[in-house]
Amino acid sequence: MDGTDETTQRAGMPRWPDGVPTLTVAELEADPHGTFRTWRRQWPVVGHEVAGCVVLRAGDVDRLMRDPRVQATETLYPEMRGIPVGRLFDIFAHGMLTANGAVHRRRRSPFTRTFAARMIEGLRPRIRAAAESLVRDWLPDREVDLVARYTALIPAQTIADILGLPHDDIPLFTRLAYEVSRVLSFTFEPEDIPGLEAAASALQDYVVTGLELRRAAPRDDFLTRFLAEAEAAGDLTAEEVVVQLVQMIIGGTDTTRVAGAMQAALLLQHPEQWAAVRCEPGLIPAAVAESLRYEPSVGSAGRVAREAIDLDGIVIPAGSMIMLSTLSALRDEAAFRDADTFDIRRADLPRLQPIFGGGAHRCIGEALARIELEEGLGALMRLAPGLRLTGAMPVLHGHACIRRIGPLQVAA
Repeated sequence: MDGTDETTQRAGMPRWPDGVPTLTVAELEADPHGTFRTWRRQWPVVGHEVAGCVVLRAGDVDRLMRDPRVQATETLYPEMRGIPVGRLFDIFAHGMLTANGAVHRRRRSPFTRTFAARMIEGLRPRIRAAAESLVRDWLPDREVDLVARYTALIPAQTIADILGLPHDDIPLFTRLAYEVSRVLSFTFEPEDIPGLEAAASALQDYVVTGLELRRAAPRDDFLTRFLAEAEAAGDLTAEEVVVQLVQMIIGGTDTTRVAGAMQAALLLQHPEQWAAVRCEPGLIPAAVAESLRYEPSVGSAGRVAREAIDLDGIVIPAGSMIMLSTLSALRDEAAFRDADTFDIRRADLPRLQPIFGGGAHRCIGEALARIELEEGLGALMRLAPGLRLTGAMPVLHGHACIRRIGPLQVAA
């Protein structure tokens, strides 16, 4: 291997055989579904101008989510994007989402009890009541942006209640979370990094302040318990304690607001399916699941190849950055009949939704997200059955990681 090849491998950027395309961010942002559809039929994996490579097919994405030859990215991604140090870098260096092996288990373990499915299910009545209260708040208005007035607030209020954060702080920590999560897209430029760094610093400082308040005056809430248990066990560094909470805030607010808005928009775009769910509430879980498939709020999971991986004759070199594209996999014609059709009654939905990841890194908040989406949709059906779109479908941006959404104008 010559020096150029070594540099390419260290940077996570593989070289491809003739014929395998390298997709640009611009073409993927312009038409992700169409671009993936075109190449998925020809190749199991294609290049990506920033992310190394993109795995396109449902079977391969599912398998590699759990393949021991594939690992979390640790700090490779920020290093590739010109972020080698700083508070933004720390989110990758000290977080559970990007860690592997024993380090990942150590960082994740303090949350497993709090986010156990059975305990989270106990929150359903509270989430239902909160969703209904939010609907009643905006029902008298002639027209609202459902994202700002509803789907963004359900997960924000829920994570605030779980962590013990004041509801008055929701505008602050959600704004910072949305800004920091932009680092996971491939559309930010070098000149955007100082702003992202400032948001990361502010969000971490917000968490530090909350922990200092609990240390000085303990309360009966998650932050107090988490801090006490972490300090007693001595398993987490001070930086790790802060970053796990930062990641929890980002993951607990951003993805579900997008998914909640898109499920409402898709059903309103298909009024016969909205009517079916309104008349038969038992269809709500299926509607949630199909919405997550048709327009996932998480477009991909980033990974690194620990060793060379052969996909139908195309070899992903060891050390390569890998984008496991849930956006492509969930429209794979080989896995779903009429994959580009939105159908809440389809019988081929995956048993495990890939946008929540797989293996050791399967999302710890999956059960919570499903409850928020189901109860958020249920409250709309009960209290605003005549809801209608008053503008265009919301614009969903992004082909990878956490996607971004524009306003959703509706009237009841």
